Order: sequence, then structure tokens, then C-alpha cells
Amino acid sequence: MPASKRTYHSLVQRARKALRHSHAPFSGFRVGAALLANNGRIYHGCNIENSSYGLTICAERTAIFRAISDGVHKFQAIAIVSDEGGFTSPCGACRQVLSDLAGNIDVILADHRGQMKVFKMKNLLPHPFTPENLRKRS
Repeated sequence: MPASKRTYHSLVQRARKALRHSHAPFSGFRVGAALLANNGRIYHGCNIENSSYGLTICAERTAIFRAISDGVHKFQAIAIVSDEGGFTSPCGACRQVLSDLAGNIDVILADHRGQMKVFKMKNLLPHPFTPENLRKRS
């Protein structure tokens, strides 16, 4: 069952709470995410940097990895916010992970004024690499 606009606003607020825990001493670019599971539970995530940027983890992946590690595998939506002011879209790595582990969920982007844009995952990553690609090996 699709979530309501009211649910999305609530999810955005939860992402803003997660943003407060961001650890971004190098880039200063803080991101928060809130992932809504089909069971109604919300998993939070924030970006966590270290001096080796390649080992940094984004808010979206933090949230979904927390959910997966709790045994949850079905999701409805994820809200993503940053403190840069505009809409922050998931990076390519997060798009792949979300597509693979969460499927065609709603991706809610919110700016600092509370405006929202909602996308389907398949529109953000229209031709993903999937487990099906691995089954096609000769």
C-alpha cells in the first residue's frame, strides 16, 4: 500500500533528525535519510566520513544496511535531506544499492523549506545492474 503525503512529511522530519548525527568533518556536507519498511518501522541513517573518502558511507546506505541487518527486506520509501538548502539526490552507489536491496521504492527529496520531490527508484536508475545480470553468465 503506498504511503500518504502525510507519511512522507513525517519521514522527511525523521530524516532531518538523522541529519543531526552526520559526521562530515571533511566535506561539511551533511545528509540524513529515513527509510520506511513495509512493516511500518523507520530506519535512520546519516553520512559518516573519515579521512579516506572512499571509506565514507552515505546516509541512504547507512539506513538500508541497518534495516537489512535487522532482518527487514521490504520497503516503501526513503526520504533524503541535507543541510545544503536544495534537493539532494542519492549518489550513484546509493542508487545501485537501493535499487538492488529495496526495489522500485519512492525516493523523497526535501529541501530546507519543506518542499518535496518524489521519484520512483526506476526513474533515478533506469537501467540497473541486477542479480538477473549475474544469472546470464555463459
